[in-house]
Amino acid sequence: MDRMIYLSMSGAKAMMQRQDTLANNLANASTPGFRAELQAFRAVPVQGSGASTRVYALETTPGFDATPGVITNTGRPLDVAVKGNSWLSVQALDGTEAYTRGGALDLTSEGMLVTRSGLPVMGDGGPIQVPANSEISIAPDGTITAKNGATGKTTAVGKLKLVTPTDETPLTRGDDGLFRAADGDLEADATARVQDGALEGSNVSAVETMVSMITAARQFEAQMKMLQTAEGDEKAAAQLLSMS
Repeated sequence: MDRMIYLSMSGAKAMMQRQDTLANNLANASTPGFRAELQAFRAVPVQGSGASTRVYALETTPGFDATPGVITNTGRPLDVAVKGNSWLSVQALDGTEAYTRGGALDLTSEGMLVTRSGLPVMGDGGPIQVPANSEISIAPDGTITAKNGATGKTTAVGKLKLVTPTDETPLTRGDDGLFRAADGDLEADATARVQDGALEGSNVSAVETMVSMITAARQFEAQMKMLQTAEGDEKAAAQLLSMS
């Protein structure tokens, strides 16, 4: 009896975790550069005397879908879509270097280049500062030039730090939604390229995600019915024992 309870309880918990991940993916279906979260589960035996055949389903090695999103032209000079498997470097709130595919950039009142969420964009020498009253353009290699509105003089003010992870230096998603390398900051990739005036969309398929959510909900209901069946069987067994 308890074996059925363990199985159904573990399965129901796993489906709840899957629903959380799917809901987060669906909420970010229109977020530029978002990478869909993936989940994997493994069976872990319950420790203890007489419990070797009881197992839990535990989440393991959460990853992300690296499939590129669709690139859409916006015509906005501060929008960039990173090509290939390269990533844009930013400074996270904790001061560490992190990576994102979201290329919707802005300028602060102080002239600092930041992401839409206000994170400083990193260049080869640190955060990028742009002179006031300048028209910004971004070259395919990430070089940023500023054109003075009064004099018309064009000056290079920095270069986006673009990195390309490899199998030896994979990226992992943090709790803040940014990605980091396990062994520290990655080196800038001189061959990485961007497309200006464009944004990469999320790689989440809203239709597939909604279908997966319905499937997970039905599986959760099936696990709860197993729990109810176990409860009914236990009551029936107790009645038989009391009659004897």
